[in-house]
Amino acid sequence: ETMNSAVSEEPDALSVVNQLRDLAADPLNRRAIVQDQGCLPGLILFLDHPNPPVVHSALLALRYLAECRANREKMKSELGMMLSLQNVIQKTTTPGETKLLASEVYDILQSSNMSDMDNVNEMNYRRRKAQFFLGSTNKRAKTVVLHIDGLDDSSRRNLCEEALLKIKGVISFTFQMAVQRCVVRIRSDLKAEALATAIASTKVMKAQQVVKSESGEEMLVPFQDTPVEVEQNTDLPEYLPEDESPTKEQDKAVSRVGSHPEGAASWLSTAANFLSRSFYW
Repeated sequence: ETMNSAVSEEPDALSVVNQLRDLAADPLNRRAIVQDQGCLPGLILFLDHPNPPVVHSALLALRYLAECRANREKMKSELGMMLSLQNVIQKTTTPGETKLLASEVYDILQSSNMSDMDNVNEMNYRRRKAQFFLGSTNKRAKTVVLHIDGLDDSSRRNLCEEALLKIKGVISFTFQMAVQRCVVRIRSDLKAEALATAIASTKVMKAQQVVKSESGEEMLVPFQDTPVEVEQNTDLPEYLPEDESPTKEQDKAVSRVGSHPEGAASWLSTAANFLSRSFYW
């Protein structure tokens, strides 16, 4: 009997990978996660998971971790990392946004120990190769920098993240909390206004676009107030029934953990423990 109750309380793969992604979003945790014995191998295994949102969430976590320059060499040399990223890029069933995100992570790690010149050549080569795999249906990705009024704590960041993840065409995003910014990579056929509409839908935040003038100065440009039609990520609900999505309470717990590295360390050991036992699908 006790065995059964223990099994039913076992977190599912999606909630574990989402918690890792939330922890990785906080720059204070990025070194600890990569140093941990179980988390990186776990994230690599998640890249082969049959459930597409799990794969995308694992890639977002890796994208965050790769932002920390000191992590890149270890990540690149981790067993199975580069191979699994290639598999995601080459698999015909991988959604377009996920392919672009995987090739972005691959590029960052591949170029981690090169000189700047080699780096540029390698990036161009990889990009051409990625374009070839992605086929002509996926146009290039573009970057939009948003200044978000009201983005001032981790619960707001979670709200923002949820809103962005619902938009079809969003590939990845990086938060710069200190300056209330979010750098979003989107497919080139998605209008930046869609991001503003999604953020406005939180009712507590508002986005402006950060653009550079010809003289190189940054300016804030407000979006039009007319909301644009946002195409929802229709494939998400199929894999994420309401009762399985991590509860709001858990989200709150994670964002609290995120701001205390020592709390993160204890959560990481729980995650690593789960990861080491759970890859028997």
